[in-house]
Amino acid sequence: MDQEDRIALFLDYENLALGFRDHHGGSPFDFRPIADALAERGRVVVRRAYADWSYFDEDRRMLTRNHVELIEIPQRMGASRKNAADIKMAVDAVELAFERDYISTFVICTGDSDFTPLVHKLRELNKRVIGVGVEKSTSALLPPACDEFLYYDRLEGVDVPPPRARGGRPARPAEQVEREPEPRPEAEEPVRDVDALAAVVAQTVAGLQGSSGGEVTASRLKRTLLRKDPTFSESDYGFRTFGELLRHLAGHTVIELAEGPAKGDPEVSLPEHGDREVAFGLLRSVVLDLGGGGAVALSGLKDQLRRARPDFSEKKLGYRGFLQFCRAAATAGAVDLRWSPDAEDYLLTPQGA
Repeated sequence: MDQEDRIALFLDYENLALGFRDHHGGSPFDFRPIADALAERGRVVVRRAYADWSYFDEDRRMLTRNHVELIEIPQRMGASRKNAADIKMAVDAVELAFERDYISTFVICTGDSDFTPLVHKLRELNKRVIGVGVEKSTSALLPPACDEFLYYDRLEGVDVPPPRARGGRPARPAEQVEREPEPRPEAEEPVRDVDALAAVVAQTVAGLQGSSGGEVTASRLKRTLLRKDPTFSESDYGFRTFGELLRHLAGHTVIELAEGPAKGDPEVSLPEHGDREVAFGLLRSVVLDLGGGGAVALSGLKDQLRRARPDFSEKKLGYRGFLQFCRAAATAGAVDLRWSPDAEDYLLTPQGA
């Protein structure tokens, strides 16, 4: 229990609830998915929501059932009421950061960029900050400032209605509807490109191995991915857990998994053999075909590799760029690589041709 994160939750209720309703056809806001997501991250010891509750009578009862403390903001007009809520919430969060040393994580539920300075201050005080916001109403400035950012629309348990068709047509008779059911609407958020994620994971593992020289565990890799993109979530790619994602990538020889220092936290590394040697062989064969044993310029060579193998990506192998990949191939003895002042380009020749 001592190792659990203690979490303080601050909810800018008008921003979050109204943002969700405005962008999802008036659907009611439910606090439970946020509570469930935070339960997986630690022990929530403070729950506060800020609003003029005279506008949210039904919501007030829902939050009370979820043990959320309601902070009343006196009724004012327009921006002054909004500013009063923002200031009160920011002051309370900073005050709690100083008075409660045991609170390690602050959850700021809002999409308002005005809270970005608060996030910076909390991180300056060595607090972890998780943001929660509605995707279409969250400022682009806020997610990168957080350690992790959760889009409310994507949380498990949030019922997002399908987008309505524009220009509605008159309803058809019931019997006709039965014979010709309307097609199911396509998902608003398609599953993201796993190949692109594989490249990011491989690059990240390579960077961690190069910077520290120590073992790279799954938990450390996940933290680093969140630092690169606080909105990262394996569920967006169709995986239930981060471990499931890693096993998928290991099955496609993007990474290798080995027993780690703790159960459930495997060590992650890049394959020493396999796809890398295949890629080096592909590079050598393309250089040989193009140059007939002579030199081939680096410029445009990557396009030639992709014509031979459309799924080629040096980033999936952990390299930051194509030149670094070619240097690795030269070190492995697949090609010779040299700079030509006359051509103002790197030239490659196949070794042993």
